[in-house]
Amino acid sequence: MISVNPLSKRFSILCEWGASMRLLAVLIILVSTLVSSLASVSQSNDSRSLKVMTFNIRYDEPRDKENAWPNRKELVAGLILRHQTDIVGVQEALKSQLVDLGNLLPDYSWVGVGRADGKDGGEFSAIFYRKDSFKSLDTSTFWLSETPTVPSTGWDAALPRIVTWAKLQDLRTKKNFFVFNTHFDHRGEKARTQSSRLLLALVSQIAKNLPVIVTGDFNFTESAEAYQVLTGKGSAKRASILRDTLYVSEGERRGPSSTFNDFKALVPGKKIDYVFVKGKIRVLQHEVLDDTPDGRFPSDHFPVLTEMIIK
Repeated sequence: MISVNPLSKRFSILCEWGASMRLLAVLIILVSTLVSSLASVSQSNDSRSLKVMTFNIRYDEPRDKENAWPNRKELVAGLILRHQTDIVGVQEALKSQLVDLGNLLPDYSWVGVGRADGKDGGEFSAIFYRKDSFKSLDTSTFWLSETPTVPSTGWDAALPRIVTWAKLQDLRTKKNFFVFNTHFDHRGEKARTQSSRLLLALVSQIAKNLPVIVTGDFNFTESAEAYQVLTGKGSAKRASILRDTLYVSEGERRGPSSTFNDFKALVPGKKIDYVFVKGKIRVLQHEVLDDTPDGRFPSDHFPVLTEMIIK
């Protein structure tokens, strides 16, 4: 009969217990790491940032000679791609220019109609978006006039002016939001002020409580009454106003203080292109892009690029 040393047996049991506890600890760490990683991915997907641009691309005018559209279209598309833009509101785009951009930007879809007839005539205020990231749930266009549902020129405006909007769904986060894109009149001061009032009213009516992004060439500076109306310093109710991304950006504000260059050089005091937001949107970055590849101006306007999170 072999006798077993009680101390040896106890030591063996302790060793086995210790090994089991170490294994349990390793499993707990692995599970915790996995849960944390999944939570991090979920949070990242739920709050990913978007890059939104407003860009007056200058209509196709042969008299621009070396700056005519056929000589610039690759510069415009390249700038959009280089900055990894998700959504672009373009102004002054003719149908032929949109076709060109569609060919140069195959990963994007666009919505919009011409301001002259609500079809293909005249300039568009089109909205481009990455088709692998967003789905257009609804879209329409209204005119900045006393009769917004039909092609028309409003107040003292020189030309018909429109707002194209799209209700988009982020395919990753499943969040819905609205993008409104416009080009205010360049001559009519009354038209710009009244356009601001109409835009605010219809943004509230169409988007209701969903987050809103507004892009555009507004043809006004911050001192104008039309800007004051949009941002709540005029007669607008606080609940309906828009926030200028320049002033609510959490990051450094980059680039020049003007956006018009006339294909020559920056024109001081001419910041007339804006990105506004409304609702649950966090603005991370604001930048005026003064890119001039090889000394070439992609347009007579510099685009404004913002990075934001739809909350």
